[in-house]
Amino acid sequence: MIVADIVVRVCPLSAEAFAPFGDVIEIEGRDSRWINDNTCRRFDDLTHIDVLQHGGRPVLSVFEANPRSLPLQIRTLERHPLSSQAFIPLQRGPFLVIVAEDGAAASGHVHAFLSSGLQGVNYRRNTWHHPLIALGEISRFLVVDRGGSEENCEELTLDTVVLVTTSLPAGRPGGLEL
Repeated sequence: MIVADIVVRVCPLSAEAFAPFGDVIEIEGRDSRWINDNTCRRFDDLTHIDVLQHGGRPVLSVFEANPRSLPLQIRTLERHPLSSQAFIPLQRGPFLVIVAEDGAAASGHVHAFLSSGLQGVNYRRNTWHHPLIALGEISRFLVVDRGGSEENCEELTLDTVVLVTTSLPAGRPGGLEL
């Protein structure tokens, strides 16, 4: 039996809903230009990368995340006080994005979003979020983060247990309806 103090239902990820926490990285509806003898469309300035504070530098990494399943108990969050942090899926699999407003994080007032698999996210500096949550299969993500000598990750144990859930129809990766 799963015990939780708060139950949060997953909502589709959209730029408007995610705006208080950062940017949704996607090309749908964005301006582009043709380059390379008109063989490639380029979409520029999809998010603001914020990594330079206190002598930081951009670090480009690939994360490989093991899949999780729903319902999922959330007990901890993290944030990065010196930079933004971006996750861009390298496969088309959906993933969960869990965030909390500053001041409400410890009490477990979180928001849960489902990426379509064609959307990435860039967490704004100091945004409380859960570490990466892949669904359905092992998934790889391109991550733009901050490198530097100063510690850039704070962790928080929630005062309550949050259960993240959604409808689970058969036939979708991770059992999710997209």
